[in-house]
Amino acid sequence: MAHSLAAAAAAAFSPPAARRRLPGQATNEISSRSSVSFNSQRMNFMSIRSRPSQLRFKICCSAKKETVDKVCNIVKRQLVLPDGTAVTGESKFSELGADSLDTVEIVMGLEEEFNITVDETSAQDIATVQDAANLIEKLVLEKAA
Repeated sequence: MAHSLAAAAAAAFSPPAARRRLPGQATNEISSRSSVSFNSQRMNFMSIRSRPSQLRFKICCSAKKETVDKVCNIVKRQLVLPDGTAVTGESKFSELGADSLDTVEIVMGLEEEFNITVDETSAQDIATVQDAANLIEKLVLEKAA
């Protein structure tokens, strides 16, 4: 029974040309099917496709509230935002009206305030106040170690 189920599964995953091979002959071909259904069990299995990406897994820790608050104040000061403008951890620099030069000035202000150095690659990954606060805490911890 198990052998016939395995053979059925192999046939379902194999392309038509591979199914014409002799029963004992192995194949290294991969099917382009995206799902397979076993009617006797009513189970569906979806294939997993990887997407090209620089970072597949991103481990992040939320920064302390004090750090986020300091970053919010620096952003308000650098962008000369009117009193009452809400800046939170989720605030995006672009939505606050910052262009690339403003973002560089914000990063410089953060470096000065926290006595850290942010490399260019890390600076390009900063889009929100929370991103900046997380990076700051990471760099402060690395500096202390």
